[in-house]
Amino acid sequence: MRSWKSPVGMRTVKTALAVILALLVVEQYGASPAKVVFATIGAISAVAPTFTASLLACLTQICGVTVGVLLALAMTALNVPDMLAVGIGIIVILTSYQHFRFKLVPVLPCIVLVNVCLNPEVEALTYSTGRLWDTAIGLGIGMLVNTLIFPYDNSRKIRRTIAGLDEDLILFLQEMFDGDNQLPQTDMIEDKLETLEGQLVLFSQQRLWRRKRQKRVLQQLKNCGDTAQELLVELATLRNMERLGCLNEENRKALRALGAAVAEHCPVQGTSVENTVVNYHVARALSLREELKANLAGPHRR
Repeated sequence: MRSWKSPVGMRTVKTALAVILALLVVEQYGASPAKVVFATIGAISAVAPTFTASLLACLTQICGVTVGVLLALAMTALNVPDMLAVGIGIIVILTSYQHFRFKLVPVLPCIVLVNVCLNPEVEALTYSTGRLWDTAIGLGIGMLVNTLIFPYDNSRKIRRTIAGLDEDLILFLQEMFDGDNQLPQTDMIEDKLETLEGQLVLFSQQRLWRRKRQKRVLQQLKNCGDTAQELLVELATLRNMERLGCLNEENRKALRALGAAVAEHCPVQGTSVENTVVNYHVARALSLREELKANLAGPHRR
């Protein structure tokens, strides 16, 4: 029976909490009529999967609002017609976001630009200062909530992925030596390794504190990833052999002990060279499996 999984994730809950706290604070200390809008956008933007992503979101939003203000002031000083100023400004903002590959939508700078350019009664400097302050409140609270309350930790997911590779290995070797003519594919293992690499990148960007422990755990998990890559090379070599040799008794017993249903006898009698090669790579794969398990079971909590 599959365990029930809540459709509402922790990041969603933290985002809602960050918005509520930001609204409570900006209500008392906000500096503009649209303070709730800017604080809300800031709080939502700051709740990212990792500390690095949250920090980048904060910097991007603050810089974005600043750029929107500077563009609006420049268009006003040059007496550019309102609609033309808006068009030029939005083109500059969007092009800049694309050039620097910012992942956030440039809503804030565009809103600032439009409000200043289309409202002559708006005092640009006061307006921009208020927008920056309200946005900073949302970003700051979102950053604190994201960092202090159940910070994202994908180390368990990484370990589950690595543990799943062990099951794939046994299944691969079983299909390789079960006696039929169909050879297994490495696609599933390759997909898991690609997922593992992405998860390791996320893990390296997490946590503001306890960096020493994080580096130690990250190195341990990277060692597992490197071992898994070596294991994939061994399996791909077996898969690409023109003629598959016969397992020796030692490798046959080892695979059966792991639960692999291998054939009792070798269906094809290969040459001594083919037998030597296939048994070398099988033994190497089993050795890497043990190394992978040892790395995964190493001390990771202190």
